[in-house]
Amino acid sequence: MIQPKSALHVALGLFAAACITQPALAEIPDPVRAMVEAAIATGDEAKVRTVIELAKQTNPDEADALDEMFQDFRKKRRELAAAEAKRKEQEIREAGVFERWSGKGQVGAFRNTGNSDNVGVSLALSLERTGIDWQHRMNATADYQRSNGVTSREQYLFAYEPRYQINSKLFSYALAQYERDRFQGFSSRYSVSGGLGYKVFNSNDLKLSVKAGPSWRQVDYTEGTSESGLGGLVGLDFDWNITDALTLTQDANMVADSSGAATLVVDSTSTSVLLTTGLEARISNRLSTRLSYTIDYDSTPPEGKVSTDTLSRFTLVYGF
Repeated sequence: MIQPKSALHVALGLFAAACITQPALAEIPDPVRAMVEAAIATGDEAKVRTVIELAKQTNPDEADALDEMFQDFRKKRRELAAAEAKRKEQEIREAGVFERWSGKGQVGAFRNTGNSDNVGVSLALSLERTGIDWQHRMNATADYQRSNGVTSREQYLFAYEPRYQINSKLFSYALAQYERDRFQGFSSRYSVSGGLGYKVFNSNDLKLSVKAGPSWRQVDYTEGTSESGLGGLVGLDFDWNITDALTLTQDANMVADSSGAATLVVDSTSTSVLLTTGLEARISNRLSTRLSYTIDYDSTPPEGKVSTDTLSRFTLVYGF
């Protein structure tokens, strides 16, 4: 009969023998390691995962070591991504006022001779600067047309809009805008607004944001009178990349205010809507063509003027 002490000694001896005879974890064969390292060099996580899964099937004894290689790859990838993001953030914060601007320039023109003599030009420029928290937008358009020696269209618009990103969806904005259109009956129209906006969609292919806030507007009419009033602004900005080469855009601004004389005595309500739909087809990385249709509505036009103007544009667009 084996005594308890002797039985313990036997058990410990058997365990030690098992540890000695247990084969150590084999090293990954050089051809397999070279194959995995080649996949890692591509930086493609899906490719690395596939290669390692195949290597584990043919080399089951090295499964743990292969998993360790994959986890190490992912860890280093996260570290590199974090370092790159920090570098870019620092670069953006240190950028000068005139750096990091991008934009688009548009030009369209026509001329007819014969029974009628018409010449016209359409110009537009949009600039954008995006930082960590701030975004600055500037837009300018000009349309000019002469028919038989007489100016038949002359319209100018300039707008500046800074935005502050509160979080990934919510932002605040300010807007200052100047317009001139003698054929709509005003020599100048100034608008200022500020409020909040929300990014409903913000992916590479689909962007939709809405904004709203109080506004103030002053209109100087060509006949010599002027009006000003407080009101509200609602805006929408929509961009949809239908394909890599085709983009649909929709921009809308509606302003409703109480218009009065220069004394600010309220006597009427005025609503204006500016709605622009555009379809842009890319020709090259920087050059594209754009077809747009604009509706400009004013609920209280000057005497002798209609409430709605429309404008179709076909322009070449250059991105920079």
